[in-house]
Amino acid sequence: MATAVLALERVSKVYRLAGGASLTALRDASAVVGGGRAVAVIGRSGSGKSTLLHLAAGIDQPTSGRVELLGRDLGSLSDRERTLARRQAVGLVFQFFHLLPHLTVLDNVLLPALVAGERPSAREGRARELLERVGLGERAGEAVQRLSGGEMQRVAICRALLRRPRLLLADEPTGNLDEENGLRVMELLLGLSRDEGSALVYVTHSRELAALADEVWRIHSGVLEAA
Repeated sequence: MATAVLALERVSKVYRLAGGASLTALRDASAVVGGGRAVAVIGRSGSGKSTLLHLAAGIDQPTSGRVELLGRDLGSLSDRERTLARRQAVGLVFQFFHLLPHLTVLDNVLLPALVAGERPSAREGRARELLERVGLGERAGEAVQRLSGGEMQRVAICRALLRRPRLLLADEPTGNLDEENGLRVMELLLGLSRDEGSALVYVTHSRELAALADEVWRIHSGVLEAA
């Protein structure tokens, strides 16, 4: 397991509900993601897909089992240690872009450096390079709210890649886009992650977009299996 970027070993997640009831979101899941691999996760709404990503990022902790990020058991780390591990090794892309509308395109890409306590200027060259690669280099100084939805998601991908994460996690990254823009953004995300050598795990409802990955995982009622 130590050589994998992400490894799950018999991972379960149970949420306690009001009145003493419980909900098993993930049940005894085991899987490994190697460096540079792209994995699509499919399944119905509420099947446990987002729970899987939250566990992989260390945002949530399993009820049982182990989640390892670059050989480190996330369950053995303190909250602060998990946060630092996530900042260092994980890039996150969401369905709703979570960009700050009062900042420029460039400043939105530089946000992870600011959060990590770095001087944003030290990463500016990297940020501009990424924006060039997604076709937005000339718009770096514009207010982000002037962009289309597809362009905003490209900015969000650049932001996720800024600190060269070993693992990219994307939760329905095309869910807020039309079919044409969704395909373009997904192809861009896959291409950039492969160029960077990052492992990519992305949740999608689209079988067409899932087919672009190296492998596909299906989650049904919390059970994870290869599709």
